[in-house]
Amino acid sequence: MGSNPTLSVSVTHSFDPQAAERHLAAADAKFAALIARVGPCRLQVEQLASPFAALVESIVYQQLTGKAAKTIHDRLVALFPARRLTPQRLLATHSRRLRSSGLSRAKVLALKDLAAKTLAGIVPPMRTLHAMDDEEIVARLTAVRGVGRWTVEMLLIFRLGRPDVWPVTDYGVRKGYARVFSRGRLPSPKLLLRRGERWRPYRSAAAWYLWRAVESPAGRGRA
Repeated sequence: MGSNPTLSVSVTHSFDPQAAERHLAAADAKFAALIARVGPCRLQVEQLASPFAALVESIVYQQLTGKAAKTIHDRLVALFPARRLTPQRLLATHSRRLRSSGLSRAKVLALKDLAAKTLAGIVPPMRTLHAMDDEEIVARLTAVRGVGRWTVEMLLIFRLGRPDVWPVTDYGVRKGYARVFSRGRLPSPKLLLRRGERWRPYRSAAAWYLWRAVESPAGRGRA
C-alpha cells in the first residue's frame, strides 16, 4: 500500500478525556472506583515531528534505561550537520560511525532498514499517517526491522493521540488489570483483548488508568 500524495480523505481521531472517564466508569464499577482514586485522565500526547524521527528514538531506547538511551540518542544526532538526522544521511553513514554513538549492531541494522523503508514510502509521511487507521499504521510500521506492535501502539497513544489503542501485551497494563480486576492474577493477552471490548472506544484511557493502578496500592498515579 503506497502513499498517495493526493489523498484528501482524513480519519477523525479525537480524544476526549472527560468522555473517556464517563464511559469507563459507566462500563465497570471497579473502573469507576479506580478513576475516583486516580483522578482525571492526564494522558499527555507529545508532538510527533515525523514517523522517521519517532521510530529512530523508539529503536534507540529499546531495552535501555531512559538516561542511557538519551545519551546514545544525543550522540547519534550529534554525528550529523546541525544535528539533523535524515533517512538519506543515515543510509550514507558507515555502520562503524553509527556504532561509535553506542548503538548495538542490531540497532544499527534496524535504523538502516528504517531509513530505507522511509525513502521507499513504506514508512509513510505525516500527512498520510494521519489519514490512516490504527491497524494500517501497525501493519506499515512493523514492516521495519526491530519495530514490533507494542512500539507502534505506544506511538499511536503518546504521539498520535489515538483514543482506542489497547496494548494487551504490555506488562504494566496486564499488571494493572490483575491488581484491579483479578486479585493479582496476571491475565493473558487473549483475555485482556476480550475484556477490553467493553471499554471501546476509549481503551487508550483504560490503559492509562491501569498503568496508574500499578504505581501505588492506593492507585494514586503520576501523570
